[in-house]
Amino acid sequence: MSYPGYPPQSGGYPPQAGGYPPQAGGYPPQAGGYPPQAGGYPQQAGGYPPQAGGYPPAAGGYPPAQGGYPPAQGGYPPAQGGYPPAQGGFPPQAGGYPGPAGGFPPQAGGYPAQPGQGGYPSMPPAGGGWGAAPGGYGPPGGAPQGYPGGPAPGQPMPNYPGAPATGPSNPAYGGGVPFNPQAPAMPRGYRGSIKDFPGADPLKDVEVLRKAMKGFGTDENAIIELLGNRSNKQRVPLVAAYKTTYGKDLIRDLKSELTGDFEDLCVAMLKTPAHFDASELREAIKGAGTDEACLIEILSSRSNAEIQEINRIYKSEYGKTLEDSISGDTSGHFRRLLVSLCQGNRDERPNVDISLAKQDAQKLYAAGENKVGTDESQFNAILCARSKPHLRAVFQEYQQMSGKEIEKSICREMSGNLESGMVAVVKCIKNTPAYFAERLHKSMKGAGTKDRTLIRVMVSRSEVDMLDIRQEYLKAYGKSLYTHISADTSGDYKKLLLKLCGSND
Repeated sequence: MSYPGYPPQSGGYPPQAGGYPPQAGGYPPQAGGYPPQAGGYPQQAGGYPPQAGGYPPAAGGYPPAQGGYPPAQGGYPPAQGGYPPAQGGFPPQAGGYPGPAGGFPPQAGGYPAQPGQGGYPSMPPAGGGWGAAPGGYGPPGGAPQGYPGGPAPGQPMPNYPGAPATGPSNPAYGGGVPFNPQAPAMPRGYRGSIKDFPGADPLKDVEVLRKAMKGFGTDENAIIELLGNRSNKQRVPLVAAYKTTYGKDLIRDLKSELTGDFEDLCVAMLKTPAHFDASELREAIKGAGTDEACLIEILSSRSNAEIQEINRIYKSEYGKTLEDSISGDTSGHFRRLLVSLCQGNRDERPNVDISLAKQDAQKLYAAGENKVGTDESQFNAILCARSKPHLRAVFQEYQQMSGKEIEKSICREMSGNLESGMVAVVKCIKNTPAYFAERLHKSMKGAGTKDRTLIRVMVSRSEVDMLDIRQEYLKAYGKSLYTHISADTSGDYKKLLLKLCGSND
């Protein structure tokens, strides 16, 4: 449907005979419409738009050849250089921006341009893209301007932002600060092999255990299925629930019904982690010999909070501090190493300062490889006080500086228990699952099995990183941990160990 007078039949906008609205009436009326014929806004002689032409002009583009915008009698800009001039684009010939040699756009093309008259404005000009010369937006005759260079009309637009032509490699994040590939990875979720059993009820569980041990003979399979499918926080309450229900001690009943390594494994699984660690440290210290590897294993792999809880329980259970027990059973620099570790005061901040890591690496090099003799105190101070992420960066810097791994330097500079202890600390900090995979392998290789070590690692790591230990074991020794346990143990003891292992890889 067309509206009367819009657009007019013979001219621009508004219609020649009376503008908009139509002559016969409408809005506004003829005598005083918008714009009025005899006056008003704008005036007839030079108003907006002029009477002789409209928008667009009858003979060409925008603006009209004879007047345009603004009016010829004093508008903006002056009559000698309107916007844009009749013979060119933008800017005006007499003084606009930029000069007449390369206005915007060139006369030959525009977007869109009226045929033969130029146009408003040409974008992009026919001669090039946005900012291209000649004819671009910018100083005439200059270098191409703009960001980024664009294609000619009809071509796909460039990406934003414009990429360098040859794409130099990006600098490292952080302005060239060395990247530490050994920084801790993002958490990957739960890595234990034992999980909470849904709907576990301590009262029902102790009933199962009581039936398994009551009467003639013992149902070991029932004990294995129950203990092997409960997490530590579900197993530990069974001791109190058993005594509440039956008035008997669960640990004592298990010891009376079971024997050997299977008994030790079941009892270990009913202790909290801190109680179990405290009892293992006590066993490692008391008696004729000292299990130095056990002391290092526990003290180098536990967090500050865990070590402090171990100290509390040790003092409560055995009447003396762990530090006093260690001091009375060891000597020399090895004693200092253990005393430092049992304080539970290691820095645990996750951030790594590469410059400080380099300084510590230089201190270690100066204390060992780069001097006659060895400054064991410097090794002790750095290995026992710095955070584990920081020490991983230190070990990397040390290897780059000296061309040797820190463990090999320690072996060259130290001996005996101190050497074993320092190397164990380094290995545990470098890669904890790989360290425990090595501990498990050593416990089973050879003629006999070190069952105490095997039980301790399997129980203590089953809810921490057993899945990672299994991966490291397979990578290091070419067969799965599950397979090695199956070949090296037997009976009910083997069945429960395999429950802790999880599955075969």
